[in-house]
Amino acid sequence: MHLFSPPSLNDLVRLLKAWRFWVLGAILGVAIGAAVYYVAPPPYRARATVTVDFNLEEAFPQDTDRQYFYYLERETRKLEDIAWSDDVMKQLSSEFGIPVDELRGGKLDLSQPAEGGWHFYANDETVRQAVEIASTWAQLFTEEVNAKVDASDGLNPFIRVEPAQVENLPSERSLPLSTYLLIGAIGFLAVSAFSVLFFGKAK
Repeated sequence: MHLFSPPSLNDLVRLLKAWRFWVLGAILGVAIGAAVYYVAPPPYRARATVTVDFNLEEAFPQDTDRQYFYYLERETRKLEDIAWSDDVMKQLSSEFGIPVDELRGGKLDLSQPAEGGWHFYANDETVRQAVEIASTWAQLFTEEVNAKVDASDGLNPFIRVEPAQVENLPSERSLPLSTYLLIGAIGFLAVSAFSVLFFGKAK
């Protein structure tokens, strides 16, 4: 079989007959994926949660759904900007000795920005550090937002933000073992199939 020619029926039959070979490849891939996970594990990820209430009924008691939508979109963008603002990032950077560009470049992650629970994630090589960073970020965000609301500084005064979980935070590896096993198995399955099709008939 030529490298760039489409597989023939005989090629596919040969591949099926070599099932023991590519099953062995998949098992080997799973073993290597597990080894990589334990030798060089992914960082821990901790999650803090802050409750955001836009108080739509109080802010716009007689407005339409469309006005509600634009209000939520506008205020949500403002809150996201605060979460990633220079003031908040510099405080985190100063407290933990981590450069701002590293914080914004994957160390932190913000999930589910809408009305309700906002999740503040932090990744680190140690559980303790991940928990402390996530908790501090959520608290800094809460303080900054409430200060702006109280001062009528660009945010609707009806917005209410309060920590929901900033202690005893859940934490786990940022990628589970199953992801490594799956990638290893798929990778070595592909290598095994390629070997059967391009390097002779399987015995």
